[in-house]
Amino acid sequence: MKVHPVSEKSTTLGYLLLAYAATGLGIAGVFLPLLPATPFLLVAVWAAPKGSQRIHDWIYTQPAFARLINNWHEQRAVPLSAKWLATVMMLVSWLTLIAIDSHWIIVLSLSILFVCIGGFLWTRPNPEP
Repeated sequence: MKVHPVSEKSTTLGYLLLAYAATGLGIAGVFLPLLPATPFLLVAVWAAPKGSQRIHDWIYTQPAFARLINNWHEQRAVPLSAKWLATVMMLVSWLTLIAIDSHWIIVLSLSILFVCIGGFLWTRPNPEP
């Protein structure tokens, strides 16, 4: 079996598509309360320079994103409001799973995931002004 290496053009296109998709989900997350903006924007910022420096620069200059991204990039900090919002949304999601009588493996798996995410978030510093 002959393995064909992935071309640089294909790799760049993949990163570009990932950056666009993550940016779109990040924009939606600014307006939709159950969709978090920050994780998608972090993925977009990671993928964008590999696919398009223009997208990367655009993300960093957007008023809705710039503060969150720069706080993370410069200080590895998450705002207190984002920590609370994420915690409440995870709790609501978890309670919804219980209310709709989801399989116990799903509830247990997501409980572990939510505790890990919450632990990570709450151990990050708050951004300095």
